[in-house]
Amino acid sequence: MAGAPGRGTLEKDKPPILGLIQRGGQVVMRMLANVQQKTIQPIIEAAVIKGARVHTDEYDIYARLPVWGYRHVTVCHARGEYARDDDGFCEIHVNTMEGTWSLLRSWLRPHRGISQEKLPLYLGFFEFVHNARRRGKALLGALV
Repeated sequence: MAGAPGRGTLEKDKPPILGLIQRGGQVVMRMLANVQQKTIQPIIEAAVIKGARVHTDEYDIYARLPVWGYRHVTVCHARGEYARDDDGFCEIHVNTMEGTWSLLRSWLRPHRGISQEKLPLYLGFFEFVHNARRRGKALLGALV
């Protein structure tokens, strides 16, 4: 994919993608028209149950999660923080989603660039295969 490093925009030919994943569970990926709270709110509300604890980095787009009814905890990558264990039970990190981004990039790389019009289809297929991963050989049946 072309484009400069950093947050993506449609104009820079690096469309922004919102990714949500439950640890050990399902993934949701959506290409966004823009990176605004009003754009991500309906996607989050459709995929995440109210009251759930949501882990993010400190990007300000997530600041309204508590107002929307979610428990919100963050890690601060700018301070070199990538995981924190506040309660001795559940680490706060976004490594599950970071790993999924890595898998997506590796999966898209052989395609050598995808048009913005087709990217949602690729994301949907990647999401389906990821979410069906526990089916093993039954994936073919799920596709049919």
